[in-house]
Amino acid sequence: MKMRYFAVVIYLVFALSSCHGGDEISDAYGNFESTEIIISAQANGEILKFGIEEGDLLDANQIVGLIDTTDLYLRKKLLAQQIKTIGSSLASINSEIDVKKQQLENSLVNQKRITRLYEQAAATKKQLDDINGLVDLNRKMIVSVNSKKRSVLDQMEGVKIQIEQIDENISKCLIKNPSPGTVMVKYAERGELTAIGKPLYKIADVRKIKLKAYISGNQLPNIKLGDEVEVLYDKDMTANSTVMGKVIWISNTAEFTPKTIQTKEERVNLVYAVKVLVPNDGSIKIGMPGEMNFVK
Repeated sequence: MKMRYFAVVIYLVFALSSCHGGDEISDAYGNFESTEIIISAQANGEILKFGIEEGDLLDANQIVGLIDTTDLYLRKKLLAQQIKTIGSSLASINSEIDVKKQQLENSLVNQKRITRLYEQAAATKKQLDDINGLVDLNRKMIVSVNSKKRSVLDQMEGVKIQIEQIDENISKCLIKNPSPGTVMVKYAERGELTAIGKPLYKIADVRKIKLKAYISGNQLPNIKLGDEVEVLYDKDMTANSTVMGKVIWISNTAEFTPKTIQTKEERVNLVYAVKVLVPNDGSIKIGMPGEMNFVK
């Protein structure tokens, strides 16, 4: 009986040691992450259209919604009317300039005539002074009217700039997706009021995902930027999937191992964070644990 007991114990110890010896320990452990962008409203008003849902795959510059532009449209219409009003006054000023120029031409003709008469002693000094003064007055009046015209043109240009600003604000009412990715969270719905800076949705490009893992100082000489490494992630309860990744970032400073990460070293040891860019067919989810092995 005792011999049978010892035999069973020896068998179990051998079996457990064999299982443990077969376990493969990876060089580094971490979690998958992606660059997430929160898209916020760039205008105030009611959301008239917003047809995206969580999980939707969006393209860059894709229009996904619309914020009410009624107020902006009416302001633009008012400014356009102001330009018409200013334009009518500008036509009047141009006519006035033409009149002043004609008066100057007439004065110049008279100036030449009186100057010749004065040289022939057929005109008085006062007549010559009067015509010279009239010529100078005509010229100053043209300068004055031209100055008024420039003021009106500046006013018109100011209104045009305001219209350009409104056009820019109207374009911001179009909710445009900035980069390709998958909608992770939707914060707003059609019919709600929004404001500048209020989050609308969160997007992340998960077609290429990053494994942020931690290596010890002893492992640091074995890895450099651009290296290819083997990345493992859970396929099911017992097996892993393997994909090749590329090291895109290595921390310059050491830190204590995060408590959620298990490495070959104890957690109190200082480690270095590395990021590995991994192609993703949709199997890898943000936050999933992952492992990394150096390629020998």
